Amino acid sequence: MIVVKLREAIAAFEKRTGTVLSYADLAERTGLARATIEALGSRPHYNTTLATIDKLCEALDCGLSDLLEYNQS
Repeated sequence: MIVVKLREAIAAFEKRTGTVLSYADLAERTGLARATIEALGSRPHYNTTLATIDKLCEALDCGLSDLLEYNQS
Protein backbone atom coordinates (compact mmCIF):
# COMPACT_ATOMS: atom_id res chain seq x y z
CA MET A 1 0.00 0.00 0.00
CA ILE A 2 1.27 3.48 -0.85
CA VAL A 3 0.97 6.05 1.93
CA VAL A 4 1.10 9.81 1.38
CA LYS A 5 3.29 11.45 4.04
CA LEU A 6 2.12 15.02 3.51
CA ARG A 7 2.42 16.17 7.12
CA GLU A 8 5.98 14.84 7.32
CA ALA A 9 6.91 16.49 4.01
CA ILE A 10 5.49 19.83 5.18
CA ALA A 11 7.40 19.55 8.48
CA ALA A 12 10.63 18.80 6.58
CA PHE A 13 10.02 21.81 4.30
CA GLU A 14 9.46 24.05 7.32
CA LYS A 15 12.62 22.77 8.99
CA ARG A 16 14.70 23.30 5.81
CA THR A 17 13.35 26.72 4.93
CA GLY A 18 12.12 28.20 8.21
CA THR A 19 8.82 28.97 6.44
CA VAL A 20 5.64 27.85 8.19
CA LEU A 21 3.28 26.38 5.62
CA SER A 22 -0.44 25.90 6.23
CA TYR A 23 -2.72 23.80 4.06
CA ALA A 24 -4.14 27.05 2.65
CA ASP A 25 -0.60 28.22 1.77
CA LEU A 26 0.17 24.90 0.12
CA ALA A 27 -3.10 25.01 -1.83
CA GLU A 28 -2.16 28.46 -3.11
CA ARG A 29 1.38 27.36 -4.08
CA THR A 30 0.15 24.27 -5.94
CA GLY A 31 -3.16 25.45 -7.38
CA LEU A 32 -4.83 22.45 -5.75
CA ALA A 33 -8.07 22.72 -3.83
CA ARG A 34 -7.63 23.12 -0.09
CA ALA A 35 -10.00 20.18 0.38
CA THR A 36 -7.58 17.99 -1.59
CA ILE A 37 -4.65 19.10 0.57
CA GLU A 38 -6.68 18.47 3.73
CA ALA A 39 -7.70 15.01 2.54
CA LEU A 40 -4.10 14.12 1.76
CA GLY A 41 -2.97 15.40 5.15
CA SER A 42 -5.60 13.60 7.18
CA ARG A 43 -6.12 10.38 5.22
CA PRO A 44 -2.79 8.62 4.55
CA HIS A 45 -4.42 6.18 2.11
CA TYR A 46 -6.14 8.89 0.05
CA ASN A 47 -6.13 8.00 -3.64
CA THR A 48 -4.65 10.87 -5.63
CA THR A 49 -3.22 11.49 -9.09
CA LEU A 50 0.38 11.70 -10.20
CA ALA A 51 -0.26 15.30 -11.26
CA THR A 52 -1.16 16.14 -7.66
CA ILE A 53 1.95 14.37 -6.34
CA ASP A 54 4.04 16.26 -8.90
CA LYS A 55 2.65 19.62 -7.77
CA LEU A 56 3.26 18.80 -4.12
CA CYS A 57 6.84 17.67 -4.74
CA GLU A 58 7.52 20.87 -6.65
CA ALA A 59 5.96 23.13 -4.00
CA LEU A 60 7.70 21.34 -1.13
CA ASP A 61 10.97 20.97 -3.03
CA CYS A 62 11.09 17.27 -2.23
CA GLY A 63 11.37 13.92 -3.97
CA LEU A 64 8.86 11.12 -4.24
CA SER A 65 10.45 9.19 -1.38
CA ASP A 66 9.92 12.22 0.89
CA LEU A 67 6.21 12.29 0.10
CA LEU A 68 5.30 8.65 -0.55
CA GLU A 69 6.01 5.44 1.29
CA TYR A 70 5.34 1.88 0.22
CA ASN A 71 4.21 -0.48 2.99
CA GLN A 72 3.77 -4.15 2.33
CA SER A 73 0.70 -5.07 4.33
